[in-house]
Amino acid sequence: MCRPLMYATREDIVSRFGEDVLIGAADADGLIVDARITAALEAASAEINSYVGVRHTLPLTSVPPILVEHCVVMAIYKLNSGADMGTEDMETRNKQALGWLKDLSNGRATLGLDSKPGQKSPRPVVTTGTPRQFSRHAMREL
Repeated sequence: MCRPLMYATREDIVSRFGEDVLIGAADADGLIVDARITAALEAASAEINSYVGVRHTLPLTSVPPILVEHCVVMAIYKLNSGADMGTEDMETRNKQALGWLKDLSNGRATLGLDSKPGQKSPRPVVTTGTPRQFSRHAMREL
């Protein structure tokens, strides 16, 4: 089984939020278990891929910093929500990250990368046709 590409690392988490946010990855002795961090990062990356893959060919050729940021936030949320250690701030950040990813998959946000070949950005539907035969003006005479 091959592991998915991860958009962030433990170092990304620590550099943005410090070691304290890794408390959800601790074992019974209070030691941080790297496998738990890796699992959270892989889960967050897989979830990100489910949104990014709608508009972009995976794996991405380069990882935009915004995906690193969202991956970090989502991984921290995943690590700490199960241990009831999550804060309202992290829950809000996670919801914002998911909202942005939904916007990305719907074409309302962009990574600044090329889309899938042949994929066009959403455009409004414009229809034209013959003039209306049964308009208010035409029916007024009847």
